[in-house]
Amino acid sequence: MSRMVKDFIEVNQWESLDSLIERLTEIRASLPEVVEAEVKMRGDDVFGRKLSISYYRPQTAEEAESDARCAEAYERSREQALAKLHDELGFCRVPERKTGKLRIVA
Repeated sequence: MSRMVKDFIEVNQWESLDSLIERLTEIRASLPEVVEAEVKMRGDDVFGRKLSISYYRPQTAEEAESDARCAEAYERSREQALAKLHDELGFCRVPERKTGKLRIVA
């Protein structure tokens, strides 16, 4: 099962309703068929308004590889930070011991 990635398309400028409808039709035609797109108006009167279209798509192999590299690097950095903290606090690791099965005697 592949991960789904949220993707965004923004429509910044439109001059008329017809040009906006035409642009939205083009965008809808370029999206995969099973996508449920969500449209929101963002912005304000000072900086302007724009339409934001968001949808979920399957993650590409390149994105999955990049995520895996980042996850490994993040895990290593967390382990290093934890080891440094243990050293600063003088924390001693407790060796793991095997536990036997619990036997209930009535």
